[in-house]
Amino acid sequence: MSLRVKAYAKINLWLDITDRLENGYHSLNTVMRQVDLYDTVTLTPTAGSEIEIICDNPAIPTDRRNIAYKAAEAFLGAVGFTHGIKFEIEKQIPVEAGMGGSSTDGAAVLTGLNLLFGNPLTVDRLCEIGGKIGADVPFCIVGGTAECGGIGEVKRKLFCCDFAIAVIKPDFSCNTALAYKSWDESPIEPKAGFSQFCEALGNEPKLWAGSMYNVFEVLQKNPEIERIKAQLLESGALGAAMTGSGSAVFGVFKSLTEARTAIKNIPYSCKFAVNAL
Repeated sequence: MSLRVKAYAKINLWLDITDRLENGYHSLNTVMRQVDLYDTVTLTPTAGSEIEIICDNPAIPTDRRNIAYKAAEAFLGAVGFTHGIKFEIEKQIPVEAGMGGSSTDGAAVLTGLNLLFGNPLTVDRLCEIGGKIGADVPFCIVGGTAECGGIGEVKRKLFCCDFAIAVIKPDFSCNTALAYKSWDESPIEPKAGFSQFCEALGNEPKLWAGSMYNVFEVLQKNPEIERIKAQLLESGALGAAMTGSGSAVFGVFKSLTEARTAIKNIPYSCKFAVNAL
């Protein structure tokens, strides 16, 4: 029996680094929101004990470098199973865009395998396993809108009103490890107002979208990122920001129609509009 799972992308409405930990990880203040863009992961138990990954994007590794592979190993180890598993990943989320494409695939593997094998693990246990694989995996498991801290632990679910986003990814990508290294070399004090931002999310987007923050925008000072943000704002976005360590930039709109209209004349090949979930 095979199981198909949707692996939803995320955006960061706020992303800040508060400290570098002794183990090399970084402590964060972030708010993440799932959006209606997803990869599809098909899981099929197989004979033997091998883990096999097939992906329609040749840029995605299909060995132990893939978070989905690590997720499968971790799940099977946690439950003591030795089944073989084959994953087929259909990619829709842009690669190295800051939208959690690899993390959400890993989360889909954890939740999908748990369902296939009769739910032997709780959501909290899945998040615990996921957090050891990738910082965004726990959020991708629980979804919705959440305040996350530490190295990605979900601290609390937040109420956030509905909105749509227009996303533009420039022709370049951003390496997450190098992005965090840039903070190590030039640390920035955490931005004030994080708690107030979290509480404001229950209001209409026009009351908080202009206050979104991403520390990597400050560190990178990339003129193309700033240009895309300006184009989105000029096209009617209530606020615009880079997500994750980049390079995708999103603008917040009241409706999907407004978001689609906004990007029609912005000249990038990788652009789309989706609803926040």
